[in-house]
Amino acid sequence: MYAKVQISGVIEVKTGMHIGGSSAFAAIGAVDAPVIRDVRTNLPMIPGSSLKGKMRTLLAKEYNTSQARRPDEDAPCLTRLFGAGKTRENYPKRSRVLFADMFMINEEELRRQGLQSITEIKFENTINRATAVANPRQIERAVRGSKFKLDIMYEVEDPEEMEEDFKILAEGMKLLQYDYLGGSGSRGYGKIAFRDLAAAVVVGKTDETVLAACNAMLAEVSGR
Repeated sequence: MYAKVQISGVIEVKTGMHIGGSSAFAAIGAVDAPVIRDVRTNLPMIPGSSLKGKMRTLLAKEYNTSQARRPDEDAPCLTRLFGAGKTRENYPKRSRVLFADMFMINEEELRRQGLQSITEIKFENTINRATAVANPRQIERAVRGSKFKLDIMYEVEDPEEMEEDFKILAEGMKLLQYDYLGGSGSRGYGKIAFRDLAAAVVVGKTDETVLAACNAMLAEVSGR
């Protein structure tokens, strides 16, 4: 039975988040590390690749053995879910989860709260221990309270594995909520929370009992 299940929800930024864009042609005095933005709205965005890569990295720490040095060597349950360029059977494996780019959905709400800018500039400084020379820099961040629409598509290839796959996805989301998304997490950046998670069949059919179990896992992540 082939089907597609859409996981929808919201990613809420709890502390300033920096997912970097290009500063290749920045003018003198411009921000050293700008955030990546949607070219149509000029608002911050979260690339799907950033979320998928971070979740996979965290899950790899939990499920992999010490012998796994590359994503293609991840535990079978992870390569089955996230894909692999070259598996142990010597052929590529397609990902069952498709992560769409995530765009900001609450610009007007933030502006009603008095924000003049949707991003903030954080000034940081490093000191060379040998010379005591300062190296100041400006890092742009999506502000606390920013919300991004989550859209993950799960392809049901084996109905008997769907519940286990969702268990792994839910675990990855839980781990991420205790970690960070983007850069500089050790300095307090990138704490996020998942809100209003729900799964719905958009193509084909799935077992209603299994779908209900999957939704229960997602509800536990988002605290509903």
